[in-house]
Amino acid sequence: MAVSKELVAASATPLVLSILSEGDSYGYAIIKRVRDLSQNGMQWTDGMLYPVLHRLEGQDLIESYEEASPSGRRRRYYRIKDHGKHVLAEQKSQWTLVHATLTRLWEARPCLT
Repeated sequence: MAVSKELVAASATPLVLSILSEGDSYGYAIIKRVRDLSQNGMQWTDGMLYPVLHRLEGQDLIESYEEASPSGRRRRYYRIKDHGKHVLAEQKSQWTLVHATLTRLWEARPCLT
């Protein structure tokens, strides 16, 4: 099942911030983590992720730095900042409310298939 572009866009910030709250990471690893967490249901691309990372950096929620990877190549890593942790907490509360509301609604009236 493909996730709509609107839902991917809406969930991008909390997903990226949550992944970075686990530890510093780089683009391909973030894309792979989303794919793994969604059990291949969400297939992010570079073209989708990097604008999100640049936007979050511009909002002072994350910061980037370059470092040599284990193979010796330079790689851009991202880390969540304190302000990003506060925004993540707010987003988590909001998404938890939305999830709980939809769960109650759908349990009361299951969708017909």
